[in-house]
Amino acid sequence: MNYLFLDNGFEEIEAVTTIDLLRRAQVELITVSMTGSLLVNGAHGININADKIFEDVDFSDANMLILPGGGTMLGDHDNLCQLLVSHNEAEGLIAAICAAPAVLGRLGILKGKQATCYPGFQDALGESYVGGLVVESKNIITAKGPGLSSDFAFCLIEKLVGEEVADQVYDAAQY
Repeated sequence: MNYLFLDNGFEEIEAVTTIDLLRRAQVELITVSMTGSLLVNGAHGININADKIFEDVDFSDANMLILPGGGTMLGDHDNLCQLLVSHNEAEGLIAAICAAPAVLGRLGILKGKQATCYPGFQDALGESYVGGLVVESKNIITAKGPGLSSDFAFCLIEKLVGEEVADQVYDAAQY
């Protein structure tokens, strides 16, 4: 199973585009609220009802963990941070866009890998920062920011279900 984490202040375009395109590709995806409630408030007044609340999910079947941007608030959740670290240690797939790669950098997950992020968050990535628009390095996929939400999602689709499915969704979306 693949999980996308939402906290108040998330970047709507990054979350919704990723959710939409992954589900069009028939990727199994569960949205997870970090707020203690299914309702999560986006940074620009768009509210989302998540599928599950973090505390109610067993992540033992996790394939990919996805972090949309909207600041680094996801890094304030100790249980999520522990999940990210253990998932990385098991070489599980992790994807983050915009400011969210900073969470991975602060947790040491990017050590020995390359990554990108939203301008101004490079310091948290340290030596891993290489710039770029969408960067795939070992088990990590990162993207620079909101305007790259579709590119990010298509990269995830290709990684999860293959280039052929990514191309089909790409064509159907008229991208």
